[in-house]
Amino acid sequence: MIELNEQIVKKAFELGKQYEKECTGCSQTAIAAIFDSLGIWNEDVFKAASGLADGLGLTGDGSCGALVGASMAIGYFFGRERKDFKDRYKPEKSYELVKQLHDKYIKKYGSCRCYDVQEKLVGRTYNLWNPDEQKEAFKSGMIEHCSTVVGKVAKMATKIILNNGFKPQ
Repeated sequence: MIELNEQIVKKAFELGKQYEKECTGCSQTAIAAIFDSLGIWNEDVFKAASGLADGLGLTGDGSCGALVGASMAIGYFFGRERKDFKDRYKPEKSYELVKQLHDKYIKKYGSCRCYDVQEKLVGRTYNLWNPDEQKEAFKSGMIEHCSTVVGKVAKMATKIILNNGFKPQ
């Protein structure tokens, strides 16, 4: 089982990197990598992440989209269901696991804010709504850097999911 889990975690990294390069949308690419590596799918979770890329709506001003998407995937497996909505203690497992992901991310990148991560990786931030800045971002290697971030976050989250009891089919 340990060898299988290592293969799954490696696949999550590879798919995250590939999906971000080919499709972009770091929240969705992280979710797709996690779900595909685990052999499951949920279109609603995937679709719900579509506006969360590049720090929310391509603003750079929020949390890293890959981190948010991976947190959504953890919530999918360990989150509170509607029937337990009034039980304020039910989501504690998802809180704990998302905090683990957050803490690993902060240790690696220093901040979860997209702008800060861009500065660390490519030396500056970019306004992706501006066509000229978007071209500059692509020239700077941002796609390569962000795809690696997505892969690493998908790997971290998949490992957390597997270590907390999810058994792939």
